[in-house]
Amino acid sequence: MLEPLRQGLPPVDPSAVSGSASCALPAQFEAVRGARSFTRSTLGQWGLDDRFDDVALVVSELVTNALRHALPAGAGGEQESGVRLHLMRWSSRLVCAVRDPSEESPTPGEDELFTPETEDNCDLESGRGLFLVDSYSDGWGWHPLAGRLTGKVVWALFLLQD
Repeated sequence: MLEPLRQGLPPVDPSAVSGSASCALPAQFEAVRGARSFTRSTLGQWGLDDRFDDVALVVSELVTNALRHALPAGAGGEQESGVRLHLMRWSSRLVCAVRDPSEESPTPGEDELFTPETEDNCDLESGRGLFLVDSYSDGWGWHPLAGRLTGKVVWALFLLQD
């Protein structure tokens, strides 16, 4: 999973990963709460509590997008969905990556583009996910999975203070 991810990030030494954690998510929207809890716990173990608010917002958006747009019709329930959250830490960066079974590229929908019309309507409940990911992270991208896994990984990068 890391090789294509590294292609979209500034160069890193794969042996310099100082921490990684991952969890499988069920095919239900309550999984977003579980992803936030997993993120809080993991960041706490890594001494990154001060980054929780921004990272959790991005994790919530990435997981919500995967559950909403990447699962086959009719998927739902407690069973594993094929959506997985990965958190990886290096000394100067943190990457949140969400793997899902869809091969569709994550592109902002028409309602997600920040336009004067959407700026006037701050009460919109959806459609701003990738705009928020872009706004709160230091960069994001995606890549298709290779090998026996199908789907894609959507990732967001957070730079950390040394």
